[in-house]
Amino acid sequence: MNEKCVNYGPLTGLIGTWFGNAGKDVAPEPDGIENNNYYETMTFSEASEVTNAEQEVLSAVHYIQKVQRHGDDKVIHHESGYWMWNQQTNDVMHSLVIPRGICVLAAGKVDISGTTVFDVKADDTEKEQQLIQSPFMHEKAKLISYVQQMRLYPDKLCYQQTMVVDIYGKVVEHTDSNSLQRQ
Repeated sequence: MNEKCVNYGPLTGLIGTWFGNAGKDVAPEPDGIENNNYYETMTFSEASEVTNAEQEVLSAVHYIQKVQRHGDDKVIHHESGYWMWNQQTNDVMHSLVIPRGICVLAAGKVDISGTTVFDVKADDTEKEQQLIQSPFMHEKAKLISYVQQMRLYPDKLCYQQTMVVDIYGKVVEHTDSNSLQRQ
């Protein structure tokens, strides 16, 4: 397919490199909660348009996210995946891989009536939106649900996400948020 003809719809505004320096990570620890301030780079690139079973047309952008803690520059999170937009239904999907043995397929809607807002979720009770994790993670740090909202402005991208995790003998929320600028 000629890539110049791909309709990326609301994903178009994501394409490019974004940097944010004011990230907030609230993560579970054995003796409580750890707060990390972080900076990150997210790069979105055109992937393609695909047709599934000759019916569903999806446009996809690929991304890589690298998150580093202020102070020691340690990489505290790295993920890659795809944002996909269904041209017929205006649904979006977010597939991601975190190199801890976690894969997520979250789904939801995109609202383009003003600021573009992507809302997706997945939890361990859903059949369509899936959480897949290694045996170790399932036993020691089981991901129960994933919720993310991204707000896209012309040169700003803001997100909030919450992962509910069963870890250290309790169910806790691990949250991340940041505001990034187009580079």
